[in-house]
Amino acid sequence: SQGRYSEAEPLYLQALALRKRLLGEEHPDVAGSLNDLAYLYNSQGRYSEAEPLYLQALALYKRLLGDEHPDVATSLNNLAYLYHSQGKYTEAEPLHLQALALYKRLLGDEHPHVATSLNNLANLYKSQGRYSEAEPLYLQALAIYEQKLGVNHPHTVICRGNLEVLRAANS
Repeated sequence: SQGRYSEAEPLYLQALALRKRLLGEEHPDVAGSLNDLAYLYNSQGRYSEAEPLYLQALALYKRLLGDEHPDVATSLNNLAYLYHSQGKYTEAEPLHLQALALYKRLLGDEHPHVATSLNNLANLYKSQGRYSEAEPLYLQALAIYEQKLGVNHPHTVICRGNLEVLRAANS
């Protein structure tokens, strides 16, 4: 991210309006645009603006794609990340767990999305000082990333860094 939020926001709003006009309100791409705009707001700390957009996107994905779809899992993860960012750990944890379970069911235990979900849950536990619960999740995520994406992939490197930070904090 280059931090060019003031330039990004009107583009995200345009994309959302365009998708609604061309595809109708009830379309997965509209949910995608809602998620994008919510992510932008979350990145800026505009949590009260991000939350309703994430909730709308999640509801729209569920309505259009059903409860058992990877986009629903991604939406759950996004909402969990928002709550984590705000220190609302008790709200974030069940969403992370739902997303992880859904990814595993739909994509298998060794998919990179599963690794991302494991990493996110580990980050939450680390934030709470739950180091003994976070470490095995980081290790699982790292193993999947290394196997599926390679040792030098950005996701692998970030996960490895998260594990190192955890171990340093725990020593």
